[in-house]
Amino acid sequence: MRVAAIYDIHGNLPALEAVLEEIHDTGVDQIVVGGDIVPGPMPRECISVLRALSVPVQYLRGNGDRDIVDAKRGEELTRVPQAFHQVMRWVADQLPSERIEELSAWPLTVGLEIPELGEVLFCHATPRDDNEIFTRATPEDRLRPVFAATGAAVVICGHTHMQFDRSVGDVRVVNAGSVGMPFGEPGAYWSLLEPRGIDLRRTDYDLTAAARRIEETDYPMDFAIERPASESEMLELFEAAALQ
Repeated sequence: MRVAAIYDIHGNLPALEAVLEEIHDTGVDQIVVGGDIVPGPMPRECISVLRALSVPVQYLRGNGDRDIVDAKRGEELTRVPQAFHQVMRWVADQLPSERIEELSAWPLTVGLEIPELGEVLFCHATPRDDNEIFTRATPEDRLRPVFAATGAAVVICGHTHMQFDRSVGDVRVVNAGSVGMPFGEPGAYWSLLEPRGIDLRRTDYDLTAAARRIEETDYPMDFAIERPASESEMLELFEAAALQ
């Protein structure tokens, strides 16, 4: 079995299209979408492209997806800073009610048995929380209680938009990276799981053309795919908030 793990698309349709083209050329048996298809500048289009795929797709709900559901339902956005409320409501307005119901029904985790890799658990942030932060630099002793109880050989996560592959006790923990909003070198990041191993992938795409397409939307916030935040800067910020 070959499985593509694509996380944190954030409405970046050009990045998603580039990754799906590479996935098609690679040949996979299944795709796991690990949360946070939205929010972002082209949320409706991203969901439509994924729904049209012929390969089986399983979805997880990310924290951003959950916040968009809350925004659509008129609920208070308690986890979202006030500065982002306008953009969250803009994204929610792009999605019809049936898409919102789909997002709200997505599970927090998905488990797959992949030969040679064993039991693989997919989650958005951590197995216990869709908004919890940790990085490749978080001390292992703090992470052991988070992952030991899963019983999985491998856990695939996202949320922090930076790829890594590390061990936490007996569990291999992999961040698949962000398709649409990575930190560090520009590109679209995802992961390929197959019996012979896990391959951390980076797909190049035309960032200038993508930026023009995004600028043609009414998205009410800058979406800096050509100038992402540095990985070192984000590691420092995320580690300060790790497991809080």
